[in-house]
Amino acid sequence: MLRQVELVERVLSYDPQADEDLLNRAYVFTVKTHGSQIRASGDPYFSHPIEVAGILTELKLDTATIITALLHDTIEDTVATHDEIQQIFGSEIATLVDGVTKLSQLELQSDRTKQAENFSKLLVAMSNDIRVLLVKLADRLHNMRTLHFIKKPEKRLRIATETMEIYAPLAERIGIQNFRDELEDLAFVELNNEARRSILRRLEYLRTEGEDLVEKIVSSLKDDLSEAGFQAEVSGREKRPYSIWRKMEKNNVAFEQLSDIIAFRIIVSTVEQCYHVLGNLHAKYAMVPGRFKDYISTPKRNNYRSLHTTIIGPERQRIEVQIRTREMHETNEYGVAAHWQYKQEIGDAVIEGQQYRWLRELLEILEEASDPDEFLEHTKLNMYQDQVFCFSPKGDLISLPAGSSPVDFAYAVHTQVGDTCVGSKVNGRMAPLRTVLHNGDQVEILRSKNQTPSPTWESFVVSGKARSAIRRFIRHQQRDQYVELGQSIAEKAFRTEGKPFTEKALAPVQKVWGLDSIEDVYYSLGDGTHTGRQLLEIVFPGEKKNLDDKDILALKKSKPAKRSKDRHAVPIKGLIPGMAMHLAGCCHPLPGDRIVGIVTTGKGVTIHTIHCDTLEQFAEVPERWLDVSWQTEGHESEQLIGRMNVVMANEPGALSSITSTIAANNGNINNLVISNRSEDFFEMRIDVQVRDVKHLTNIMAALRADPVISSVERATN
Repeated sequence: MLRQVELVERVLSYDPQADEDLLNRAYVFTVKTHGSQIRASGDPYFSHPIEVAGILTELKLDTATIITALLHDTIEDTVATHDEIQQIFGSEIATLVDGVTKLSQLELQSDRTKQAENFSKLLVAMSNDIRVLLVKLADRLHNMRTLHFIKKPEKRLRIATETMEIYAPLAERIGIQNFRDELEDLAFVELNNEARRSILRRLEYLRTEGEDLVEKIVSSLKDDLSEAGFQAEVSGREKRPYSIWRKMEKNNVAFEQLSDIIAFRIIVSTVEQCYHVLGNLHAKYAMVPGRFKDYISTPKRNNYRSLHTTIIGPERQRIEVQIRTREMHETNEYGVAAHWQYKQEIGDAVIEGQQYRWLRELLEILEEASDPDEFLEHTKLNMYQDQVFCFSPKGDLISLPAGSSPVDFAYAVHTQVGDTCVGSKVNGRMAPLRTVLHNGDQVEILRSKNQTPSPTWESFVVSGKARSAIRRFIRHQQRDQYVELGQSIAEKAFRTEGKPFTEKALAPVQKVWGLDSIEDVYYSLGDGTHTGRQLLEIVFPGEKKNLDDKDILALKKSKPAKRSKDRHAVPIKGLIPGMAMHLAGCCHPLPGDRIVGIVTTGKGVTIHTIHCDTLEQFAEVPERWLDVSWQTEGHESEQLIGRMNVVMANEPGALSSITSTIAANNGNINNLVISNRSEDFFEMRIDVQVRDVKHLTNIMAALRADPVISSVERATN
């Protein structure tokens, strides 16, 4: 444990203007307030905040941050209060301590929920001052160094998992590589110690076999660069076990196949020299194809900058070489801490500049997530994936997770761009929205103010920001549609009883169902949790309800013309998959068909044709039947699916003839499946995008006129 004088001397060594008196008072305050508290290791508890402060002196952080580290557990674990800290140490330090304090004291449902709550609060705190995160990371690092003292294996496993999933990626995102490497390696001990020991044994074997191989390579590289006139610093560094293990898993290769177990760094004075050194190495040694990465022209999201190349270098060894300037090296090793300027007075503009884009994106995800667990899921997506670099038409660089699509690109530019995306061009050519983007792709997003996010996008987007924005839209849109549908169901239920509808009459329903508002009553009806009959039984207790099996029979026998004008029918509109109303996949109803709705709990209303065989399953639950009608106005351009069973002759050009006929009649084939084939005929099922029944009938008539077609029938089930 650092003694008081040692800690103060460390701070003064890099910041002679530091407030020595305040540092001494903070040291004494933490020792006094933690008193006789003991850690799991048996050490006095105050040794922990002192060691955390010592870790942060390695990053050469300002006095306020060091004092915050000393005091970070006092509010939660001792009798000290926020007001007391503010009175003694000032408002800046009090605010920082409050931000680092373990914030959640709530009784929550699970450890995962508690973890998610705390993490979301940590992000909010560090969005105002990233020093909160620096202290929190140092706190976690020291706790991981002493994790082995905790007796309960399940607790050690939980802490190690949390460290690997959250804190190590956070350290990587703000560029503090040493923190990330050590956090990952300490967590690796708990999560897969057998694999770690195996890698350590292989590393030890390499050291024994190679003896002074690293020194020989470093010496050869220095000589090569000196001959070329470069003054460069060259060093070799062995990668940590977890980093090696991750590469083996990611690339599915054996230990012996890795070329960068030892990375060699060349540090020069200028950016120009970086590229000159690279050219010199490639001229002298064979380069391994596909292993060159230029992070100077396209930095990583944490502002990591360096040239990486793999060569068959001195001693005929395959080695990775990283080339960078001294300034780049400092930023790569210490990240945001390398540029922190709290030692002097700085303006708001500089503070704003320190807020990385990824942090703002995480805060946007926090605003859009419906619950802490969902936020944690999207945040992991955002932090954990490798990158691909793409460009906008104006040349702006956008970094995305590997596997991203144009939709991810659109949301990375701006949420509104993503919400209104209708198409994309990749490298000047039209491309599907689910296209996987690659490094260097130029992406142009096509937009329409009438477009809204499609629920199907969620199946292929990979970035947390895109996924959370899509889910948020679906959640809000779904609720609006359920409420609107529920209101229609309530009004129809009153009409069947011949009673005037008023929202005031629903007050007893709200009370009986235990809901907060009349809107919640509508939502409960719309999503199928309750039915119109149940509502009537509360509003008009004891009265016989009119809807029975006879009504269902009448519904089946009613004429389309009569039913389409029925004022009591609930109109179908806004048929977005996954929302309040769904078109049944068994009978594929189209505008012009006689239809009926079946209310399903939690899924809203599924629309069937009136003669669909599936309806027999609901004959015993008449309260689930809902009279619905097509809303024709304003939806002429909607394309729905009509399904046909086609038998065609097996001869050259037959399939071309079918597709040409469908296209000539403004149909678009959505799917085609050959269900049976023989020497003479093929039987197939064709799904076609059409406007209504009349459109589908016209296409079928045109197909029947084609000599290669034996028969065409609409598939109803």
